[in-house]
Amino acid sequence: MNIDQASFLFESLSSPIRLMIFQELSAMGSKGMIAGDLARQLNLAPNNLSFHLNKLSQTELVHSRQEGRFVRYYANVGLMLHLTAFLTQNCCKNTKECCSIDDH
Repeated sequence: MNIDQASFLFESLSSPIRLMIFQELSAMGSKGMIAGDLARQLNLAPNNLSFHLNKLSQTELVHSRQEGRFVRYYANVGLMLHLTAFLTQNCCKNTKECCSIDDH
């Protein structure tokens, strides 16, 4: 991953609604969620949800699969892990500190 790719992904996640969508989908793991269930869970209008899912799909943070009349959405957790690794790859590189989540 490079700085442009990371910036593109962060831009996609800059909306609180898209962050909530990604968190909800990632919580479901490989089960994913039907769009209607996701809209109800997050109390979003279907057209609003569609707009945000489209944005997340463009960055490949979310993908979908047609299931008859329904569309099931999934978080691309692997891509998010790559983004997180990119963000933290230089953590404490120039110090003797040890980076950990408990330090803050």
